[in-house]
Order: sequence, then structure tokens, then C-alpha cells
Amino acid sequence: MGLKIIESYDSSFVLEPDTKAALFGLLTSESFLKQVALQCASSRIEFAELLFQPVPYSSETPKGMPAEFEKYHESSDFAIVNVPPNFMFQAKIFKPSRLCAIYRVFKN
Repeated sequence: MGLKIIESYDSSFVLEPDTKAALFGLLTSESFLKQVALQCASSRIEFAELLFQPVPYSSETPKGMPAEFEKYHESSDFAIVNVPPNFMFQAKIFKPSRLCAIYRVFKN
């Protein structure tokens, strides 16, 4: 079985205001912020209110994210976190099936 080459991929999505508010509430909960901060070895992080849908790896998207978000991947001041599936379910987000959230990391 060969690899399927994807020439282009539409990573755009729109969240309804109520689902967005529910998801942002989960992503900014104190317990989740502490978990992310622990993974980043930082005492303080902040949700940057940026979300993106992962995309297939290609020559145009070598990091598996839309090109406009690669600057966050390359910066030590930001952390990219996969949104937990249970957060997606609790917020009633089924399309897209996966999202990533960007957090600002404050150095200790």
C-alpha cells in the first residue's frame, strides 16, 4: 500500500460562540493550566486564545500545522498543546476532530 500524497488541505474551521466559550473555559481552567505549566517547566502560562487544526505533513507544512502558526512552534516563549479529546467532547465540538491550543510560557 502506497502513501497518499495530499496536495492541499483546508484547515479552516469556525466554532460557534457557545462551543468556543465552553472550550476556552476548559483550556483556561486552573487544573489544566497547572498541568501544562508542569510540562513546560514553568510556573506560569497563559492561554493565547489561538487554536488550529493539525494538517497533514507536506513540503509546505513540514511541522503538521498551518504555516502561519509555525512561528509559535519555533519560539521557546510558546507551547503547543493537543486539546484533550474529552475537552472536545465536553464542549460538543465534533468537527474538526482534533485541535491544538497555543499557550504563552513565562520563564521562571
